Amino acid sequence: MKKLSSYLWEHKFAYFLAIISMVISVSLDMLSPQLTRHIVDDVIIGGQMGKLVFLLIGILCVGIGRCIFQYIKEYTFDKVGAHIIGDVRKNLFNHVQSLSADFFDRTGTGELMSRIKDDTDRIWDGLTFVGMLTMEVILHTSIVLFCMYSLNWKLALLPTACMILAAFTAIFMEKKLGAVYDAISEENAELNTVAEENLAGVRTVKAFAREKYEISKFLSHNKRYYELNMQQSQVFVKYYPYINLITKLLPFGVLLSGGFSVMHGEISLGMLTAFIEYSMNIVWPMEMLGWLTNSLSSAIASYRKLKGIYDQKPTITDPSSPVVLDQITGKIEFSHVSFHKADGYEILHDISFTVLPGKTIGIMGATGAGKTSIIHLLQRLYDVSEGTIYLDDVDIRKLPLKTLRSSISPVMQDVFLFSDTILENVKLGKKKQLSFDTVKNAVDAAQAKNFVERMEKQYSTVIGERGVGLSGGQKQRITIARALAKKDPVLVLDDSTSALDMETEQKIHETLQELTESTKIIIGHRIGAVCHADEIIILENGSIAERGTHNSLLEKKGLYYQTYMAQYGEYIKEKEVS
Repeated sequence: MKKLSSYLWEHKFAYFLAIISMVISVSLDMLSPQLTRHIVDDVIIGGQMGKLVFLLIGILCVGIGRCIFQYIKEYTFDKVGAHIIGDVRKNLFNHVQSLSADFFDRTGTGELMSRIKDDTDRIWDGLTFVGMLTMEVILHTSIVLFCMYSLNWKLALLPTACMILAAFTAIFMEKKLGAVYDAISEENAELNTVAEENLAGVRTVKAFAREKYEISKFLSHNKRYYELNMQQSQVFVKYYPYINLITKLLPFGVLLSGGFSVMHGEISLGMLTAFIEYSMNIVWPMEMLGWLTNSLSSAIASYRKLKGIYDQKPTITDPSSPVVLDQITGKIEFSHVSFHKADGYEILHDISFTVLPGKTIGIMGATGAGKTSIIHLLQRLYDVSEGTIYLDDVDIRKLPLKTLRSSISPVMQDVFLFSDTILENVKLGKKKQLSFDTVKNAVDAAQAKNFVERMEKQYSTVIGERGVGLSGGQKQRITIARALAKKDPVLVLDDSTSALDMETEQKIHETLQELTESTKIIIGHRIGAVCHADEIIILENGSIAERGTHNSLLEKKGLYYQTYMAQYGEYIKEKEVS
């Protein structure tokens, strides 16, 4: 993770300007008590009325100067902070995008949203307003103490003691708040996860009449979040009044002890007036200690959460010495491939097959047999546990990830469409290269032209988040068009026609048979989806149970034959009777 100090160093000149402006502003503020001292001693007591005009002009200039430099300071801090947090959020998002699929298997979307949005906002607060105030408190206090000790070191001991006592109270409070903020951050992530899941799956919730249960689940997390925030408030309320008491007693103590000094002739009345002003100036930094401690604790806790994300490293990375292929023809070979989960559970065992360029392989099997895992391994979303996968006779682990994945057009069973136009969804992956005519041809080939061109805005229609408003079959046809438009060497269809009627499915498979330049991997539960493949493999419990062509597998009268009869048996009987 790039340190925050590195971001600050990139904007060092702007920060230098802001800090210099802060120094000038605070220094001007410290001039006011000195001018007040001279008004009391020289004008009111000394009767030197000629100085009054110059002293009043001096107070006016101090006010104008403070306005100018305060504006420069705050504007610069805000502008630089916005730039920095923009870079922090961008780099965090880039890092999250670089992580492998196994990270997302164990990390919820709500948690990542909390890190990218909420936690970065707290860090932004710490870098800008809170950070600026913290520096100003330190600078302001240092100059005030210097001015006090310059006037009378004995009288300055009381404010110093009060500052030390307030600082220790604030430090103790910060330690108490640190643990609470960690818990608040975690619960905020959980709350976001529950909300995100329910909003994304609101139709499923309503379909199963689970509103009451989901509301109850959300309220339980909301209650926990409330309780943690109340713990934070209890800590703050418990210790902040001590700081507040110190700040209220300080001016009274200065006036009392300073008054005795004036009566004994040790200091002048003007000096006491200036000293009281300085003591009032030191009150607000002490009052801010509690609030600043509160906000800084939150920012520090959020920074730790971001470091936790950066500690995660991608398990799938580009090879150190990649093999560069001038052209990919699409030959695929699985050689004795096995795949285990992190807990040791075996998903695939000793899978071997070869698909020559332009040929088609069909893969069938019961749910959970490992069909989709074959596609994930081919794309290197995960690495094989044993064996090797080759693309054009090269181990895919030796190919750059971009080269490998940009050579494969997948149509997955979990359809995902972005909240964008149909045109942009189809162009996904090659937005700059694909022409409008190419998109239209792909939509036509995917049997989606009729319903797309019946829409009011046709290809410019915004289809909504995850394709809301489209039927399951329409969404599948859009994703098929997206894969066809890319014209990559390898085309993968993972149960991608399950929501289509038989006639539409048949037309799409006729189109696929015409794609002689693409190697096709078709995963399906219907015989009609795979029957025209050059080879069909049947998976059972992660292993290849049967393999062959459509006719040869029917002759074996095994699993494929049983599936065939289950799907077409009634039709065959009716035909025989007729």
